[in-house]
Amino acid sequence: MAKRKVNLMANSEDKHFRPALTPDARENQMISLAMDLVEQRLRDGTASSAETTHFLKLASSKERLEMEIMEQQKQLIAAKKENLDSSRRIEELYSEAMKAMRSYSGEPNNNQFDIHSDGNKHD
Repeated sequence: MAKRKVNLMANSEDKHFRPALTPDARENQMISLAMDLVEQRLRDGTASSAETTHFLKLASSKERLEMEIMEQQKQLIAAKKENLDSSRRIEELYSEAMKAMRSYSGEPNNNQFDIHSDGNKHD
């Protein structure tokens, strides 16, 4: 019985992606296909030096450290945004509390009367 060589590229060509609905999804499909192709070339020993170097760089400790730093920067930006949103909400709550305190103290509501520079109240 003769052995049949299985070509992995044929398998990746048989992948039928449904049409991408967004440009990001299309880009992800293309990345997937390119990664499959380079993987096969690496396995076959036919990868270019640029393809091999790319993956060697990804495996380096410097690259891992840079990726970790980028992830932490991403988290820091998200935390800053959350802090800013929280500060805005606190300012709103203080403003509402001040309005409530003025109304409890008997101070007239500025919306009820129009106070002019002459000090007289006008309806």
